[in-house]
Amino acid sequence: MCDIEEATNQLLDVNLHDNQRSVRLTESDLTSESELLVTIGATVPTGFEQTAADEVREKLGSPCKISRDRGKIYFVISLESLAQVHCLRSVDNLFVVVQEFQNYQFKKTKEEVLKDFEDLAGKLPWSNPLKVWKINDSFKKKKAKRKKINQNSSKGKINNGQEVKIDQRNDKKDFTSHALDSHILDYYENPAIREEVSTLVGDDLASCKDETDESSKEETEPQVLKFRVTCNRAGEKHCFTSNEAARDFGGAVQDYFKWKADMTNFDVEVLLNIHDNEVIVGIALTEESLHRRNITHFGPTTLRSTLAYGMLRLCDPLPYDIIVDPMCGTGAIPIEGATEWSDCFHIAGDNNPLAVNRAANNIASLLTKSQIKEGKPYWGLPIDAVQWDICNLPLRTGSVDIIVTDLPFGKRVGSKKRNWNLYPACLREMSRVCTPTTGRAVLLTQDTKCFTKALSGMRHVWRKVDTVWVNVGGLRAAVYVLLRTPEAFVHPSEQDGERGTLW
Repeated sequence: MCDIEEATNQLLDVNLHDNQRSVRLTESDLTSESELLVTIGATVPTGFEQTAADEVREKLGSPCKISRDRGKIYFVISLESLAQVHCLRSVDNLFVVVQEFQNYQFKKTKEEVLKDFEDLAGKLPWSNPLKVWKINDSFKKKKAKRKKINQNSSKGKINNGQEVKIDQRNDKKDFTSHALDSHILDYYENPAIREEVSTLVGDDLASCKDETDESSKEETEPQVLKFRVTCNRAGEKHCFTSNEAARDFGGAVQDYFKWKADMTNFDVEVLLNIHDNEVIVGIALTEESLHRRNITHFGPTTLRSTLAYGMLRLCDPLPYDIIVDPMCGTGAIPIEGATEWSDCFHIAGDNNPLAVNRAANNIASLLTKSQIKEGKPYWGLPIDAVQWDICNLPLRTGSVDIIVTDLPFGKRVGSKKRNWNLYPACLREMSRVCTPTTGRAVLLTQDTKCFTKALSGMRHVWRKVDTVWVNVGGLRAAVYVLLRTPEAFVHPSEQDGERGTLW
């Protein structure tokens, strides 16, 4: 809330309309502005709409509506909750709704429909959504700038308690000295990770300098807003294309606001979302998807952080649970878990040494960012990375509470043929290390035929509770929620001949 208030107080004489009418937000207006109710739309991983809606209700206390267009949710918040919206873990992109048409009546010909879109631009209630966009834009800039230099601004005292004024010329030196303190770098024994830490700090310094120069330029030169219109259309009964709708509606927006059209380097992105007869006009609040928040070293099949969060939420982690991803890849699932469920312990494991190294570097990157943000050593990540064999885990029987993993689809990693042996072996080893009765597993795979066959041979130890169908990179995949049965694990060598067979 404080960040929003600071950003709001700095909004003076913002030209938004074609008549150059100014919108002045002063301290006396702060209360009324913060109480302004706006509708926020969010794109979420397809199939996890309900999970995202539950998070919104839990963290924001706002009612949430799931759109008929899959992968979108809508909720109403007050302006003072805008910063909290950006902290949601299950959403990819955010936008503020200008107006929603539940049953838009399209004309019969393309020319008439496009003419209606042109006329629509001047009839929409742009004022409040543009205020939200401007506050959100200022908040993002302040947050990014403070993230880079908050260490320097927080240094106000020396050992004898006397306050000192930090010269701007010494900012870079102080920042480097603090961030590369030897007792921080000594923590990283792996040379590759140490190099990654140094690179991260160097990138922060360069970014800090660029943002400072850009901020100074903005203060001296008046800014002409640049925009683009993006049309997302779904449905087969439309007589127009997405490009045609974006072109004609965008031309009308340009005439109305006198903005400059720019398809790549834009300030404002206007969204035209069309799903059958539902039309929603919005303004984007995010420049890139929020799912790229933790991972810096990507692998061939890196899982989106938002999808990883949804999978973890399905298993309902409890305090002190041991959560294992035995096929972690770059570590997206355990890193997301360690960030959101810090009262649990997370283990990331894989048989590929390159994958384990990427996971370790991603963990180090997140730890370093936390250290830079706090301005001091930060050892608060309950996570570890291990190289192991999924079919022979170095874990005690019944020692794991939750298993969450992305199984090989057999496309970019592995093969469909190998999955017929791998899946049953994985389920058997997972049943050994998982706690009987209370143990849970959430497993993602696109090879549903192979998994169903493997699960049918393990019904004595695993019971399927739910199946969530999701879209992963254009592929229809399934997330299986399993519960460990009370039956104790028996090693195949100790079983009789009938039970000892895989099927």
